[in-house]
Amino acid sequence: MLVFLVLTFLFFAGSLIGWGLEVFWRKFFDGANPEHRWVNPGFLHGPYLPIYGLSLCILFALTFVRVDFIHGAIAQKLVLFGIMALCITAIEFLGGLVFIKGMHIKLWDYSRNRGNILGIICPQFSFYWWLLSAVYYFLIHPKILAWLYWFTNHLAFCLVVGFFYGVITVDLCYTLNIAAKISAFAKEWQIDVRYESLKTFIQKKNEELHEKRYFMLPFLSAKRSLAENLREALEKWGKLQD
Repeated sequence: MLVFLVLTFLFFAGSLIGWGLEVFWRKFFDGANPEHRWVNPGFLHGPYLPIYGLSLCILFALTFVRVDFIHGAIAQKLVLFGIMALCITAIEFLGGLVFIKGMHIKLWDYSRNRGNILGIICPQFSFYWWLLSAVYYFLIHPKILAWLYWFTNHLAFCLVVGFFYGVITVDLCYTLNIAAKISAFAKEWQIDVRYESLKTFIQKKNEELHEKRYFMLPFLSAKRSLAENLREALEKWGKLQD
């Protein structure tokens, strides 16, 4: 029961914190966003990224891995963080590959980064995961039990976490419906649709038509259907892929 509560809380916290990190990164540091727009990242529409929540749960589990066969405390930590980074990279690769192969949707694109594999993973971001693993190990993991004690003794916050899981379930159903339409279009034209590029295109189109720009609902347009936006994007760019 204790492990279940820890994982539930970590997935909740990691999903929210990861979303915040991605929003900040894409606004100020992402070269693919030269206009420095605020972008709602990820597959879902709410302020959470489940891949970060899953990664935080993995980091928690890997903290208990013993690397005593390595001599030196510093070397042990470096290797442990490397294992953590490799696991997160593996999650990233498998998640990206499932969407590309199964739905012809490219959720993110590292094609501009050196040493990338299929534009899904690259050494640069694996290094970032290594750094985040160290941050987790030294700053977050030692406080988890204290946070969990606070969490289990504050019923109101427990309800917030429960509400989070309800919202994310509804969001998933809504998003899968949109993704199915994008996937059908992608299969018809035999392309891989860049999810983030499509979001940006629709938001810019809404601005041109003096429509409200929906940060949390980037595919929503009052005047144009998703199919119309997909066709125009394909006509304008010639393709929706690299």
